[in-house]
Amino acid sequence: MSSYTTVIINILAMLALVYSLYYMQRKGVNFGIRVMVGMVLGILFGGVLQSLFGGSSTIIKQSNSWFDLIGSGYVRLLKMIVMPLIIVSIISAITNIKDMKILGKAGGLIIGILLFTTAIAGLIGAGSSLAFHLSAEGLQVGEAELGATKSVEGKLTAFQTKPIQQQLIEIIPTNPFYALTGQGSADTLSVVFFSALIGIAVLSIKQSKPQSAEFFMKVMKTANDVVMQLVDFVLLLTPYGVLALMTKFVSTSNYADIYKLIEFVVASYLALILMFIVHLIILSFMGFNPFTYIKKVIPVLIFAFTSRTSAGTLPLTIEALINKLGVPSGYANLSASFGVSIGQNGCAGIYPAMLAVMVAPTVGINPLEISFLLKLVIIVAIGSFGIAGVGGGATFAALVVLSTMGLPVGIVGLLIAIEPLIDMGRTALNVSGAMIAGIASSKIMGEMDTETYHQEILETKTM
Repeated sequence: MSSYTTVIINILAMLALVYSLYYMQRKGVNFGIRVMVGMVLGILFGGVLQSLFGGSSTIIKQSNSWFDLIGSGYVRLLKMIVMPLIIVSIISAITNIKDMKILGKAGGLIIGILLFTTAIAGLIGAGSSLAFHLSAEGLQVGEAELGATKSVEGKLTAFQTKPIQQQLIEIIPTNPFYALTGQGSADTLSVVFFSALIGIAVLSIKQSKPQSAEFFMKVMKTANDVVMQLVDFVLLLTPYGVLALMTKFVSTSNYADIYKLIEFVVASYLALILMFIVHLIILSFMGFNPFTYIKKVIPVLIFAFTSRTSAGTLPLTIEALINKLGVPSGYANLSASFGVSIGQNGCAGIYPAMLAVMVAPTVGINPLEISFLLKLVIIVAIGSFGIAGVGGGATFAALVVLSTMGLPVGIVGLLIAIEPLIDMGRTALNVSGAMIAGIASSKIMGEMDTETYHQEILETKTM
């Protein structure tokens, strides 16, 4: 059988799986169940392709290039609506605020919660490395790892040319239209900043120019309705996107590399699970049923897991916070938007802390010393805020922590082979951390709609 024919068969098999998900949708199967089924089908189908052809084969590459029409196409659709969603949602939320003091308190509270949970994540990450006795001393360096290490060191040099103050200043866009293109290093936060200023400006003219303010608010309400309908259209495709993304990941994974570093993978996921349990404990302390939270956000976390993009998951995060968890629009948009770059529990908390503990013995530092661990947790928390201005997720977070602690950064390159596998869990935890910040902040401020949080999940026409 020719490779061309084999690729055609693979495409037909994917289409059959897509149709099975569509059939479930027509039969009214719950949206969350369809997303989970899509993930399981992707794992199984990807595993079959991997076992038959090998992850680096031409057949796999050609097949995935067609599967990308669904997987990457869906991710691009989500990214397409991120900026319009941020603009209309934040402007609408701010213009409906009666007291400007609430806005400042809410933003500060959300950032504080994100940094606090990241500090806890850092402590858990360090503890996981210590419990598994992980060390960088035993890692073997191959040609690929050497190349990755040089690349990482180059990024560190570029990163260190800008102090944290400059990185934070760059959140203020000199050209908001450029920020809207998503090309800048802090584009998401720049758009949040610009949208917030517009909202504040509208509030300031309510007294002096009430007609202009009222007209603008009506326009934004209309735009918000249109954008949210667009979000509903895109979210309807989630099960299919998850199916294609998981198929591609499993079919192209290098199991040999994963096996060599399996202990680090296990330690990482144990830390991620423990931090997620911390999220549930926080909910319990605030009077919320953690199992209700899991049931309502599982589709969002599954997509974050398979897509490995917090920014791409943003529309799903905001939708879940508002419509399923009862978080007011303003809190939902701020926490979700801040959570993309600030206080990422997985990428900026657990990961760099684990690497710091692994590297410390190579330079004669005892990672069990209280002073070392205390300094590490503080740097992890503060460093997670500094990452906001540069982008780059876990890599830059690790560079910040390791370089600030005076530790070698080469380990970031040594772990490059298993980076995608760990990044899946990290991204899901990042998104959960952002949602916890939204729930906790709105609850503390007395703005939470607890009835929406506790009510049963109802299947809608879009889900």
